[in-house]
Amino acid sequence: MTVLRNPVIRGFAPDPSLVRSGDWYYVATSSFEWFPTIPIHRSRDLAHWEYAGHVRGAVPGDSLAGVPDSGGIWAPSLSWDGERFWMVYSIVRSIGTPYFDLDTYVTTATEADGKWAAPRRVASHGFDPAFFHDEGRLWLLNMQSDHRPGGERFAGIVVTELDRDSLAPLGGTHLLLQHERLIEGPKLLRREGWYYLVLAEGGTGFEHGVRVARSRTITGPYELDGTPLLTSRDDPSVPLQKAGHAELVETPDGEWFMSHLAARPLRTPDGLRCTLGRETAIQAVTWDADGRPRLRHGGWHPAAEVEVPTRPGPLSPAPRIDGLSWPWSTLRGHPDPSWADTGSRPGWIRLRGRQGPESLWEQSLLAQRITEHRAEAEVTVEATPRTFTQAAGLVLRYNTASYLALDVTWAEPKGEPQRGQQWKGAGRTVLRLLERDEQGARQVALVDVEAADPVTLGVSVDGADAQFWFVRDGARTPVGPPLDFSRLSDDYGSRLRFTGAFAGIHAHDLVDAAFTADFTGFRLTCTPR
Repeated sequence: MTVLRNPVIRGFAPDPSLVRSGDWYYVATSSFEWFPTIPIHRSRDLAHWEYAGHVRGAVPGDSLAGVPDSGGIWAPSLSWDGERFWMVYSIVRSIGTPYFDLDTYVTTATEADGKWAAPRRVASHGFDPAFFHDEGRLWLLNMQSDHRPGGERFAGIVVTELDRDSLAPLGGTHLLLQHERLIEGPKLLRREGWYYLVLAEGGTGFEHGVRVARSRTITGPYELDGTPLLTSRDDPSVPLQKAGHAELVETPDGEWFMSHLAARPLRTPDGLRCTLGRETAIQAVTWDADGRPRLRHGGWHPAAEVEVPTRPGPLSPAPRIDGLSWPWSTLRGHPDPSWADTGSRPGWIRLRGRQGPESLWEQSLLAQRITEHRAEAEVTVEATPRTFTQAAGLVLRYNTASYLALDVTWAEPKGEPQRGQQWKGAGRTVLRLLERDEQGARQVALVDVEAADPVTLGVSVDGADAQFWFVRDGARTPVGPPLDFSRLSDDYGSRLRFTGAFAGIHAHDLVDAAFTADFTGFRLTCTPR
């Protein structure tokens, strides 16, 4: 046996959809406003996972410009019908209103890590769609939402049969289940004459869980199990919190396992905060005498370590990753040579500044997921800003309302007030440390540096503390005090937040969109704390 250690996919990797095809297991996860869209990981043994590609073209037009923070692609569902892979997912364009304003799309591929077909829109009752393949028939599961005044945003689970070729509805839509507790994320499987409806329950925060219902017929009625299959909501000391959003899979040997999301919170004076976002975990499942799924180790709390069958041989030939592909990510669109250039200066990345760090449209940002509570990032940047509207540097980012940035930028000569006189040309090159949270942006520190000289910037994260620094005379020199990294989490502030913290490089030029900065030696090191 092999012991897997949860989470198996660490850092921002929520809503895992697990499927087996032959000897391979595949997991697809949510990408929200980030590109690449719908990352896919693969494994032979459920313990060791590797990035295997993504669903390129998942967003029509390859742009999520204008989509709000934590909007975009929610909860993709990956399935295998014996001949090809199917992916169904929703693009959510409104958050915090009665209307989700979403579209649900379907794409297929002969290889999960290969080329996916152009997406086609299908009935869009609500987010968290999933497919169920049953004896050649195709069923679309979904949650429904009632946007009307007095309506329930989570108004139950529905199923619609679709034509496999045209994807047109066949017959009507059937209501499967309604529940007083919030339910979403439906998955369906059939075993020994029962249809099992696996549901995410209680929302995606610390109240999250998994509940199962079953029926003798696909369209119900469904009987809800009185015991949760999985949750950690009753015990804040469980290392894996927010456990929920599950999918079951059977191994070639007839064993059962389950993917689910979970989070590893920091315990701060302000409560539990999950800076790493929601991650992917695996649990072993057995079936009780009454034919209901249960965790193999008992109870309903997720286990940090799980025994899985050992599979002989190497995992795979490693997929080729180069250029600005994984683990780099970008906001609301793919990296483009027009603003992210790796060819002009070998060994360097040249970013052309565009809109600012709070834009929902065109940011020049390259970032990587932070996967542990202790992390260090550094990069060398060469830039010559001529105005305060130009800046480039190192950023820790959650969203437009939560980020920390150490940038090379321009400031007025010492003693001269800040009055927007960027056209004068006179001034100095500085490092500016900026902190942004829901109360607004604050300049934490300003340090003079030599104009046009390359400067190495860095940040060290330890739990809730983030200390920025730069290299002067061969030594690290702190910039400002330690900042509160825990605000870059799912759990800070009043907005709905569903992603995770990133470290990366960015540049902006708010006037001409012409200023460029060159970066080299980017390094992100994450180690368990």
